[in-house]
Amino acid sequence: MPLVICVLGAVMLTHFVLFFPQTAPPTVRIIHSGHACNVEEERHTERVYTIREGETLELTCLVTGHPRPQIRWTKTAGSVSDRFQDSSVFNETLHIAKIQRTQGGRYYCKAENGLGSPAIKSIRVDVYYLDDPVVTVHQSIGEAKEQFYYERTVFLRCVANSNPPVRYSWHRGREVLTQGSDKGVEIYEPFFTQLQGETKILKLKNLRPQDYANYSCIASVRNVCGIPDRSVIFRLTNKTASPSIKLLVEDPIVVNPGQTVSLVCITTGGEPPPMLTWVSSNDSLPQRSVMKGGTLTLPAITSDEAGVYSCVASNNVGNPAKKSTTIVVRALKKGRFWITPDPYHNDDHIQIGREVKISCQVEATPPEELTFSWLKNGRALRSSERMVITQTDPDISPGTTNLDIIDLKFTDFGTYTCVAALKGGGIPEISIDVNISSTTVPPNLTVPRGKSPLVAREGDTVELECLVSGKPKPIILWSRADKEAPMPDGSMQMESYDGVLRIVNVSREMTGSYRCQTSQYNGFNVKPREAIVELIVQYPPTVEPVFMEMRQGLGRPVVMTCRVLRAHPSRVLRFEWLLSNRLLHAGAFDAQRDETEYTIRSLNRDGWGEYTCNVINEAGAGKCTFQVTGKAYPPEFYYDTYNPLWQNRPRVYGFKLQWTQMNPNAVDRIVAYRLGIRQMGLQRWWEQEIPVDGTINKGELMTHNLTELIKPESYEVRLTPITRFGEGDSAIRIVTYSGKREFHCSFEEEPICMFTQDKNDDFDWTRHSAATRDTKYTPNTGPSGDRSGSRQGFYMYIETSRPRKEGDQARLISPFFNVAPKNPYGITNPPAYCFGFFYHMYGKHIGTLNAFLKQKGQTASEGLVWSLSGNQGDRWKQAKVSIHPTSSFQVVLQGIRGPGIEGDIAIDDITLEEGECRDPPPSE
Repeated sequence: MPLVICVLGAVMLTHFVLFFPQTAPPTVRIIHSGHACNVEEERHTERVYTIREGETLELTCLVTGHPRPQIRWTKTAGSVSDRFQDSSVFNETLHIAKIQRTQGGRYYCKAENGLGSPAIKSIRVDVYYLDDPVVTVHQSIGEAKEQFYYERTVFLRCVANSNPPVRYSWHRGREVLTQGSDKGVEIYEPFFTQLQGETKILKLKNLRPQDYANYSCIASVRNVCGIPDRSVIFRLTNKTASPSIKLLVEDPIVVNPGQTVSLVCITTGGEPPPMLTWVSSNDSLPQRSVMKGGTLTLPAITSDEAGVYSCVASNNVGNPAKKSTTIVVRALKKGRFWITPDPYHNDDHIQIGREVKISCQVEATPPEELTFSWLKNGRALRSSERMVITQTDPDISPGTTNLDIIDLKFTDFGTYTCVAALKGGGIPEISIDVNISSTTVPPNLTVPRGKSPLVAREGDTVELECLVSGKPKPIILWSRADKEAPMPDGSMQMESYDGVLRIVNVSREMTGSYRCQTSQYNGFNVKPREAIVELIVQYPPTVEPVFMEMRQGLGRPVVMTCRVLRAHPSRVLRFEWLLSNRLLHAGAFDAQRDETEYTIRSLNRDGWGEYTCNVINEAGAGKCTFQVTGKAYPPEFYYDTYNPLWQNRPRVYGFKLQWTQMNPNAVDRIVAYRLGIRQMGLQRWWEQEIPVDGTINKGELMTHNLTELIKPESYEVRLTPITRFGEGDSAIRIVTYSGKREFHCSFEEEPICMFTQDKNDDFDWTRHSAATRDTKYTPNTGPSGDRSGSRQGFYMYIETSRPRKEGDQARLISPFFNVAPKNPYGITNPPAYCFGFFYHMYGKHIGTLNAFLKQKGQTASEGLVWSLSGNQGDRWKQAKVSIHPTSSFQVVLQGIRGPGIEGDIAIDDITLEEGECRDPPPSE
């Protein structure tokens, strides 16, 4: 650390503007690591990353652009259930450990920084797998008799789930079976299914003794991704038969809740011995169920576990055998009653001399065991001419009994009890009491005075009330009367036994009309009585902005606006502006406007702070908050600089830190930056101030050399702007040592790696792909694909057709590459870099291709470092040359037209690496 202290005290600030734009739209490139077994790089329209199931997928999104783009990984559906939204990752690296087949699909990396269109690249991930094959055996249905496989035709089908599609081979013992190798054997040609891929069927015609053998099906995906072949053996004998089973239980099984039920299933045939399983109509077996062999035990069964249970036997011969039984759990529930007055009179009241009917209803399982009995004042009641007891048609009104009292007399007043029971016993009876007397009257509903409309404030607990009179009192049903909308509990209707609907934490959406209505249950079976209650929910004004940060320099005006979006009551009473709870201004809100403003004409130091605007109505206040500050915006580190710093020393390295300032003119002038640096893994920060002379312009690129960084450590760098206000927002980045710095450009992206066309040349280089080449192109010149041979790949070339003439030149200029000094006073030994590229010079009119080194700050002409002329044949060749710049530099590629139109020159895959060129290609 003392070494770092010394150097940080002597660092040099270089502050300047580069000659190429400092803001740049994003570009993106996907690179891969992890456990890929194959990546098809050349198919630019469909990059495919192949990986074995269970391995680790790792994709990294490399982006350029300034400000630094935000990155997002998304995925299209690999299957219907695996939707795009399920995976959205905001890191540069997408990491999926133990990838599964359902996670295959197309993955997209999207980068955006607000400049131009977002950059998007994709790669398709293909997950390879191979499951164990399964052999199923079938006999020709038309020939099936008692002895399943005696002199019959048999089909063996082999299926395995896989990706890529599987290939099968059949063996009988050690003998490989192929079409035509045995007259008694036919192998169906493979056919393809979407889910299972290839399938092969082995047909054994009229079984012979030699056909009784072990048959092996071998499934193979040709060892892709190192996936080994998988096989299965099936033994075919003269006893091979499909499964048959028997259930040793009744159907249906009627039990009481809490009983233990055992379902026994046994096999009565089948070779190989079948495997027994149980399934339920309830989608899954109860959690407490126990399956042992063919016996399924259900301890302490409940009504929810009732249903159809099926025993399934399978041995892959013929179709599985299945037998089912139904478990019925006895139950009685939901006892209800209603009173029906004499239907031949319009009066709903019960009166002496008229008919009255009492109905009683329960839900019973099983319904055929349901029995009813009636009591009057606790004594058994039998059906008679004047008191008729009936049980209604179960298809019309299941579980219902009626007591018709003809010609009601005073002596008939009393308590009538309906008793529901199940014949087998063991289930508690349900008793329902109904009182018939002179006070038994139909219901009536009213809303108490002052309870409608009911005004409440948002967040309160409210009680909507309907007074219900009558005897017996019925259940009250509440619902929305003004629209088809759910009640507060989410249902369309809520029940109340006392006529009160209680709503906790009432919200503004609950404003409206509510209907209370009598139910026929537990009351009179008459036309429902109903009433309406109006609910009005008041809420404070909703305002915007809820919070806004306003950055401004001293002496400048600040205007704050608080806008009302909605409120109830809509008449806003007043507003007040405060600074740190100190009242600045208050007044009545202008009904003609929906906003209020506060203006600071000239901001001073006392004007910094938190301003609050309260807009107030009867329900409360809505609050806008403005944080007025002179804090500077954060700097934005520049990530688009190629090779920010090279330093050829054995133990230390340097880094050229570059940044622009976000919105530099929004606040007071930035007078300095506070630079903090610490080695990753350590706690202590080392800090220094970097002074700034003059005003920083928007987009101006600033640099600072970090030297004497210890190899191979990484460092966290923090940069904070300072104004008269104090410290602004900080930006942090990580500086990582890379043993090898390399620039590479293959022209696959439209920005062409920040290369630019020289404005003073005669014509431009053209970015091109052979797949989109004009059919009118000049023959016998130019490449048929990019350097890798792909017709979809891009390269740069000069088009020498008319109107070009001999001697015309096109110049392509690279971005600046920075050379960092080892000390603040300049470079003592210029570093070496290897500049390389591929060229294609084919045609009888080929002119010249030149490469120049252009150094910044040097008035002398460019230095020629490489040159070649004439036809070099219809193939790509590589050029490499060592260069030794002494300052920031560019490389220039110049194409010069020859004497005719068959003179197209192309370039691709430009590289710049640290160090002298090793093994340069021979000059031709």
